[in-house]
Amino acid sequence: MDLMSNFWNFFWTMFWIFAFVAYLFVLFGIIGDLFRDRGTNGWLKAVWMVFLIFLPFLTALVYLIARGRGMAERQAEAARQAQEAADSYIRGVAGSSGAEEIAKANALRESGAITQQEFELLKARALAGQSAAADAGTVQDTGRAAGMGPVGNVGMAPG
Repeated sequence: MDLMSNFWNFFWTMFWIFAFVAYLFVLFGIIGDLFRDRGTNGWLKAVWMVFLIFLPFLTALVYLIARGRGMAERQAEAARQAQEAADSYIRGVAGSSGAEEIAKANALRESGAITQQEFELLKARALAGQSAAADAGTVQDTGRAAGMGPVGNVGMAPG
């Protein structure tokens, strides 16, 4: 009988720990939503916070019932904005198209920064779909080591 008693005590302890952690997630979600909401003025946010401190369970329940739909909409909007920012960043750092790579290589050739042979190599890489920027430091005719810019070890860790 002692073993079953210990099992149920363990079970109830785990249940209450789970319930408490779930409650903390809800509470911090509400606090995050309060400060994310630009439509609610500061005094109303302060009132919600006071009630969350002194009557947390009841206030959380009322908040979820009264503002749950708006909470979900604000969360979805924040997720959409974060996704757009991530996509914009990825597009900004991703390699450019083959035509853009060829145009950049042509501008370098016309300025005298690279030779005709280097231009042809970069053009072939761009047409093959390889990033010319990833391998630009490995061009053999420059007389420089891979990764070295015209001014030296620009943007590279000392080594």
